[in-house]
Amino acid sequence: MKTLFFDPYAGVSGDMTLGALTDLGCPLDELRVRLSGMRIPGFDLRSERVRRGSLSGVKVHVSVEEEHHVHRKLGDVLAIVDRVEWPGAVRERIENAFTLLARAEGKVHDKPFDQIHFHEVGSFDAIVDISGSMLAVHLLGVERVVCGRVHVGEGIITGTRHGDIPNPPPAASEMLKGFELYSTGRTHEMVTPTGAAIIATLAGGSSVMPPMVLENIGYGAGDRDPKDLPSLLRVFMGASGGAIADSVVVVEANIDDMNPELYAPLLDRLFKEGALDAACVPIQMKKQRPGVLLSVIAPAALKEKMAQLILRESSSIGVRMHECERRTLNREAVEVDTPWGPVKGKVCWGHGVEKRFSPEYASCRRIHDEHGVPLAQIYQEAAIAYSRGAPEP
Repeated sequence: MKTLFFDPYAGVSGDMTLGALTDLGCPLDELRVRLSGMRIPGFDLRSERVRRGSLSGVKVHVSVEEEHHVHRKLGDVLAIVDRVEWPGAVRERIENAFTLLARAEGKVHDKPFDQIHFHEVGSFDAIVDISGSMLAVHLLGVERVVCGRVHVGEGIITGTRHGDIPNPPPAASEMLKGFELYSTGRTHEMVTPTGAAIIATLAGGSSVMPPMVLENIGYGAGDRDPKDLPSLLRVFMGASGGAIADSVVVVEANIDDMNPELYAPLLDRLFKEGALDAACVPIQMKKQRPGVLLSVIAPAALKEKMAQLILRESSSIGVRMHECERRTLNREAVEVDTPWGPVKGKVCWGHGVEKRFSPEYASCRRIHDEHGVPLAQIYQEAAIAYSRGAPEP
């Protein structure tokens, strides 16, 4: 299983990502040909090897015709993206990244996400950075992306179209939920919204470097060149086998005095804030009272947030927390065609397990409600459709 590990020790941006993936071996000519299909005026790509401090990396230069005060909405950006027929999951990842950006901007400015006007992140070069990065991941044959701790700046960023804003940028901060952040007091912007959208889409949170047989290392440069830190994004690429290994935190509480109607909104909130899984298990507590074991699995960086949510929104007066390792199968989203329409699902494999397809309940339920077909029949037809040649992950 080909794996990428992002090491944003000096932050992350769109051009740093594109440079690092090019340094790993993604062919720039192939990127240029595919991206030119978006018909962006004046578009071109070129790369050069540059020095940042004591290290060297690849700087990808995106050339486009300069725009003045163009404010695109999400639909406008996707209309440009849809001029190209993208391979694999590239189109889905591009849309996910820009949707994350729109939702983050919408929350920051208290507006519906589909009505947000992108400024810098809707420019032609930002569209190229995100689309090119997602395409490069596909062209490199990557099956899994993991990201380490993210180095962010502090203080105030001046001169943006929104005026002076706190550092890291508010929209980037929204997308960094689930990532472990740290700062060393640097006052320049280290994580751009474009960079945050890329790692949030591909990795979803911070984790330790997974076991892998290292094949290559790429270094991507942005425009900034501070003297005390090589300003490069480092990306490791290698082969990892079997099940995926990572670290998570388990947060638990025993509860015997809470209105059962309050569990559903609590679970919804935990998932919304980044929980990987959450469950309520019936238990017998002291004095023979029936109770509930609330158990939450989350990225280690969200340990305190999960504990705070449970203490604030349940009747519990204490929680237990412990970090543990877990093993998960490789998985990839796919879609198959049935006589009643497409059904989404996922394919899992690895650790001695052959590829197996599981239809998504919500997708099957939609067909059941629209056509009156028994759910069991929809599940069966979707499995048959996959076995007859659904897209491989």
